[in-house]
Amino acid sequence: MKGFTPFFFNMIILALLVATVSATKINVPRLRLSYKDLLSTNRSSIFSGHHGQLSLSAVFLDEYRDRLFLGGKDVLYSLMLGPVSSESKEISWPPLPGNREDCIQKGKEQTECANFIRLLQPYNRTHLLACGTGAFQPMCTFIYVGHRGEHVLTMDPLNVESGRGKIPHDPSFPFASTFSGGELYTGLTADFLGRDSVIFRSMGGRSTMRTETDQKLLHDPKFIAAHLIPDNDDRDNDKVYFFFSEKASEAGDREGAIHSHVGRVCANDVGGQRVLVNKWSTFIKARLVCSVPGPHGIDTHFNQLEDVFLLRTKDERNPDIYAIFSTISNVFQGFAICVYRMADIREAFNGPFAHKEGPDYQWGAYEGRVPYPRPGVCPSKITNQPGREFGSTKDFPDSVLHFARSHPLMWRPVYPALRQPVLVKANIPYKLKQIVVDRVEAEDGQYDVMFIGTDIGTVLKVIALNGGNSLETEEVTLEELQVFKVPTPITSLDISVKRQALYVGSPAGVAQVRLHRCETYGKACAECCLARDPYCAWDGSSCTRFVPNSKRRYRRQDIRNGNPVLQCVDQNLSDLDVTEDKVVYGTENNSTFLECVPRSPQATVTWLVQSDDRKEEVKLDDRVMSTDQGLLFRRLFRQDEGVYICRSREHGFTQTLARLTLEVLQGDTVDELMARDNAGLSDTFKDRSTGGYRAWMPCNTYSRGSSASQMGQSRTWFKDIMQLIGPSNLAHVEEYCERMWCNDKLKRKHKSMMEKYRQAQDSARKTRSKSSGERNRTPRDLRAREE
Repeated sequence: MKGFTPFFFNMIILALLVATVSATKINVPRLRLSYKDLLSTNRSSIFSGHHGQLSLSAVFLDEYRDRLFLGGKDVLYSLMLGPVSSESKEISWPPLPGNREDCIQKGKEQTECANFIRLLQPYNRTHLLACGTGAFQPMCTFIYVGHRGEHVLTMDPLNVESGRGKIPHDPSFPFASTFSGGELYTGLTADFLGRDSVIFRSMGGRSTMRTETDQKLLHDPKFIAAHLIPDNDDRDNDKVYFFFSEKASEAGDREGAIHSHVGRVCANDVGGQRVLVNKWSTFIKARLVCSVPGPHGIDTHFNQLEDVFLLRTKDERNPDIYAIFSTISNVFQGFAICVYRMADIREAFNGPFAHKEGPDYQWGAYEGRVPYPRPGVCPSKITNQPGREFGSTKDFPDSVLHFARSHPLMWRPVYPALRQPVLVKANIPYKLKQIVVDRVEAEDGQYDVMFIGTDIGTVLKVIALNGGNSLETEEVTLEELQVFKVPTPITSLDISVKRQALYVGSPAGVAQVRLHRCETYGKACAECCLARDPYCAWDGSSCTRFVPNSKRRYRRQDIRNGNPVLQCVDQNLSDLDVTEDKVVYGTENNSTFLECVPRSPQATVTWLVQSDDRKEEVKLDDRVMSTDQGLLFRRLFRQDEGVYICRSREHGFTQTLARLTLEVLQGDTVDELMARDNAGLSDTFKDRSTGGYRAWMPCNTYSRGSSASQMGQSRTWFKDIMQLIGPSNLAHVEEYCERMWCNDKLKRKHKSMMEKYRQAQDSARKTRSKSSGERNRTPRDLRAREE
């Protein structure tokens, strides 16, 4: 079809994906905990520095010493693990004298001309390597942190050296680094203007190494992570892997195309003898693909790499790699999380090289002769053959180095496990920025619990379930945690399995958050089972931490299905049903709201109405609407009277949440009673200039038990409901609601009000004929409501 480009196919695919996701409530967090909820349950504690705003720029979690090191603006902190605000030590580290002034003279903003601590790496048993931007003149030093068990933090201000090549000059530029064997490997922009993108190796006893300045190697990269991962037991085969996004030279005519890559270098690379002197001679890279499969081979790609987390396994050579990707389209915003296996990454690096004959040719697999030893391999026992031994990369033939320089890209990309993401989110009001993962043993298997940080200060706790024989995965969002009081981007996430805690960093500070608090799911077996949290199980009396291989036999947990009917057979599930009736009064031809909020947003609510002996489902239309907070009647009729039953259903488990008896009052009679009551109010409420009444007084005027602000916070849904009702007679409705909620005087007058109403009803019956099909029922006494 003319004009129907692959881009529009991608739009359709993603739209269908979003529609599918929206059709189920499983992606809605089952439990939302606010900032106050986390503090009140002692699940989180926050450290914001000693001087207000921390401007956090580096975090190092040291589980060996049980300490958390934080780098900020002109300051360095050491915290003992536990409540992060309990005990801390501080070092002030501003730029060197004169550097701040030079920075401002060069045209930089005053707020940027400070020493932002960007790098904290363990150097040895007693020292950390710390590097800061130094007002656009990077500098590094060693911080003495003492031995294990000591809480010491000191530095020698005279022992400061240049940090060029270790961190960027600009505090906002991304970079990635790892420290191994006394050497620092860093991917960064190494110059003042941020144009020289390189991978550096510095420190140690060997000469400094870097990549050549060539767009085939690195083209405006955004470095995300760096990790040393061994290939086998031979340490000479250790490789450092860099994860980054860059402008894609292999994308052809697509201007501005971005691809994500994984690149690697040998840790023992020392460059060539005549070619690539002091330059990486083993650098190669492969594309990371994260896409949603679509029809006719047209996939929706997520090309921008946001974060990477290495989930270490028992085999240190084969960690699982979790990565967050985003779309680069201005039309829609989408995010995906893909998981990669090291076996697939190594297979791509062992495959054919990408090749292009010239500017007018297409990319393809290189089919010529590849020189020996193969470019990208390390000089080691495995590389050496009888009569052809290579002690270092300096011994490699020039043909190998020339080929490595001209063919850094592999032809085959790296696909994720199952060739699709484990999580996809589109059209959401936030961005996914950080990820850490914990592998948890549960009763029915092993689960990877993902903690995902957003740009609005929330953390999502998510698991992805494999669909058995199906390739599809089921995403289950267990919790949404509002870690910070004010929305702020989460810039770092660290996890301590030892402490069972999450360390969440933002410019405002760092928070320690417990990975779980099982009792918040509820006090019943069914509620604990429905939570589907691998950390939690029902122990016979409460929802508690699940411990594998525990001697306790009574452990109820069902992560895959979350079915309490099967798990809680010996429990009386009907105990969770609400059996007490509440009476709700509404006025004929006005709006009325029946409140019913399920504990889990993942539950589906159904409304039933019982009139006489018949019970049937409530028919919804423009007049009767179901909302997340309850049932709204935009206009109430007499025939709406009855007992309304609110029921929730989640994973086959059904329970009654509310039983509400709706009594409909005749509109003309209520208006007469309201007029009489208003006439008796004090003249202090009169507005003499208009002859009417002022706006209804706030709750604290009428209520002795709560303030207006508290009442307003407990009814945050009220304004949304009022918008559905409409603006007509809004002041009257608000006045009526305030009286019902706040006015003690009105509560004392209910009996007399209802006596007047009954008298008026008796009088009305004598003059009004009963219409066919209409039930004229006398309202029940309000004493039950007062109790």
